Amino acid sequence: MTSRSVMWMDVAQASLCSCRMFHQNFQRTNKSDFPPLLTRRKLNSKEKKKHSHQHLQPQFRSQSQHLCSPLRLRCCAPGASVTCEKQSVRFHSLIVLEWDKLCNLVASFASTSLGRQATLSQLWTLDNSYDDSLMLLQETNAALQLRSHGGCRLDFSGLDLVLVESAIQHARRSLPISGAEAMAVGALLDSALCLQLNLKSAIKEDADWYRRFLPLSPVIMAMVINGSLVKMIQQVVDEDGSVKDSASSALKRSRGQVRMLEEKLHRLMDVLVRNQTTDTSLLEASSIDGRWCLKSGPGQLVTVKGLLLSRESGRGSIIEPLSAVPLNDELQQARLSVAKAEVDVLSMLTEKVRVNLDDIEKVLKNVIQLDVINARASYSHSFGGSCPVLYPPEEMDESVASCSYLLEKNTSNCKKREWILYMPEAHHPLLLQQHKQLLQERKKASRNASIIKVQRDSVSQKGEARVIDSSMQGQTSGLQQPPPVPVDFFIEKRTRVLVITGPNTGGKTICLKTVGLAAMMAKSGLHILSSESVQIPWFDSIFANIGEEQSLSESLSTFSGRLKQISEIRSASTTQSLVLLDEVGAGTNPLEGAALGMAMLESLANYGALLTLATTHHGELKSLKYSNDAFENASMEFDEENLKPTYKILWGVPGRSNAINISEKLGLPSTIVTEARQLIGASNEEINEVIVGMEHAKHDFRELLSEGKHHIMLSRNMHKHLFMARSKIMEHATRQRYSKVREITEAAASARSVLRKKVREFQASATQPATAKKRVLVASDKQRITSEDQKLHASNEGLSPSKPLKQLPSSERIGLPEVGELVHVSSLGRKASVVKVDTGKEEIVVQAGNLKLKLKLGDIQS
Repeated sequence: MTSRSVMWMDVAQASLCSCRMFHQNFQRTNKSDFPPLLTRRKLNSKEKKKHSHQHLQPQFRSQSQHLCSPLRLRCCAPGASVTCEKQSVRFHSLIVLEWDKLCNLVASFASTSLGRQATLSQLWTLDNSYDDSLMLLQETNAALQLRSHGGCRLDFSGLDLVLVESAIQHARRSLPISGAEAMAVGALLDSALCLQLNLKSAIKEDADWYRRFLPLSPVIMAMVINGSLVKMIQQVVDEDGSVKDSASSALKRSRGQVRMLEEKLHRLMDVLVRNQTTDTSLLEASSIDGRWCLKSGPGQLVTVKGLLLSRESGRGSIIEPLSAVPLNDELQQARLSVAKAEVDVLSMLTEKVRVNLDDIEKVLKNVIQLDVINARASYSHSFGGSCPVLYPPEEMDESVASCSYLLEKNTSNCKKREWILYMPEAHHPLLLQQHKQLLQERKKASRNASIIKVQRDSVSQKGEARVIDSSMQGQTSGLQQPPPVPVDFFIEKRTRVLVITGPNTGGKTICLKTVGLAAMMAKSGLHILSSESVQIPWFDSIFANIGEEQSLSESLSTFSGRLKQISEIRSASTTQSLVLLDEVGAGTNPLEGAALGMAMLESLANYGALLTLATTHHGELKSLKYSNDAFENASMEFDEENLKPTYKILWGVPGRSNAINISEKLGLPSTIVTEARQLIGASNEEINEVIVGMEHAKHDFRELLSEGKHHIMLSRNMHKHLFMARSKIMEHATRQRYSKVREITEAAASARSVLRKKVREFQASATQPATAKKRVLVASDKQRITSEDQKLHASNEGLSPSKPLKQLPSSERIGLPEVGELVHVSSLGRKASVVKVDTGKEEIVVQAGNLKLKLKLGDIQS
């Protein structure tokens, strides 16, 4: 097991320790926006005892202290403010990208509470290396392979790992564990054992499953589980956590005594209540602190002799009858005996658990790790993600073989290495989740509407029926809401800055967030929601400046706050960073804002991040592409006919202003529109016309490309159909040929049967003394039969030359040879002398040298 897999439960403590230093830098951000691990509420005394740092195992505590202490020392050392500022910018960027919401969404797929905490901790770990990210992706892919297998599912929903932790803590301190804790330990070990056995069964069927499940196979197989401990817990503790009567003879005897005393007390109380109950009085038997007593109503006189326990005005009195006192005392003693017997049984279980404590701790850590991995895989499976091809930025210009480190199914995408970012039809994960949730709500409302429709028949008033119909139509129409529009990103390797222009509410900011979240998802081992495998570089940091950065506490305006944030991003970014800037140069004088924006982007292109994506409304930033090859333009498409954005990206086309045209179509007076165009000038109109021409060219190109893809698809389908038709024709021809051959073979077999029958008749007659005339007839018949057999054989060979029919020897002898005659033996390939002739069995004995053989007539030739 790697050192990283040992840290699942303590990464949360390390993250919390590191984030406390940055809390003061986030005053302008709403506290509710932070992930749960970064803003924990104040715990009460019980929760502090339950979730204290001592609750973790010694290994976890030492690991957590090791992670936190260097960071503390670094922040206290001279120059540590630079590191703290960089961490602050990184965390703030992820909050802006809404990474915390995505982390909560992924963590919700974990089966256990500790798994959810560990999932959040892992996703908020920002210092993953490239190898760590590759390992995380391989773990996610392996979990999906386990899910597809079906027999090895990572489902731990029935486990209470918090109780397991408590049991480990109690056992380590030699304190008796509770029945619920013992049952939780047994359920954990039993679940791990079943998973291990299922994996062994899968590997036994096909040894290749071990390789497919890597790197999860060693984690599962490394768990050491004591099966006898599981059986003992199941025999001693019931499912509800209570100790079974059969756990010990003392416990069984004590519980039997308790039941007997309770029955006696019930009978006694029943007699006392019946004797005292009248029309005006009412007594009630109840257990007070484990002792059975009588409760009387207010103002009621009780004649039962006993001990007065309490009397309150308006509430009556509580009396313990004297006859019940000894029975109550015995009952208390019996209950103490039951408690002592239960403690003895649980102490015995605690000792068994303490002996296997190290193995149980390892199983717990492995199960939490598997739960975290399964949460990532379940999220990817639920939303239809694809595994990205992740490569280090320094290998961008190297051979394609560098990305073969990933799984085999993704290596085909390495041919797209001409792109620094290849992300076709990518969805924003939160928008897709909102759409999915909305559809689920609408489907639920639709089911409710169908129930209302059934109830509508019972509504007599027409007005109420019309209201129900209108509500059903509104709920049903919501099911037809289209899904979010995916975006395509194809950025070439030479590009370092992409400038995106377009109208407001056109989708520019969503594009930035989609790329930022995709980069963080790939780094954290999540699949990206794209139509096919994404090719994306590994970024050491993702920085984002999106939205207003106004801070009243620091006396910063929107422009000043954004400028300060961009300056921090510029100083913190490296040549392996991704920078996302929204509305560069906005919030101030357009000329100065455009100049500052151009200077910032050129600085990032020449000395800053690996890739920068910036959105703007300044037309001057569009011209950077024509003076620097590191820049590329893109714009968001806008439908001028319907005055709606299409949320599609036009690559290589700078955006143009649509304000005047939109104003004219919205009904602004023509005089104002004309004057506005005159104020802009003819040069701007010419630029817009050029951009319009480029947009039309792009549109035509897209249509031609779509048409070409359509024709290619048609040709592929036609080729497929032709290939299938050719295969069917060949199969039909083969069947016809074999049918003819079978018919001729059957006819030949029938003819041979007739011929052999005739031969046997002639041979039988040849055994008797025959005249010379008969011998001549036999010889002529022999020649005629032989010639007919040769004709049948020739016709058979003509019909099926590839598979000749079995034929009789053309020179089969009709008469028996005489003793001393030389005959040709086919099996020896030589001639032999006839020694003996058996006419009854139609057999002969021949001798070839020192070898004697008994042969049939069909085995020799003349």
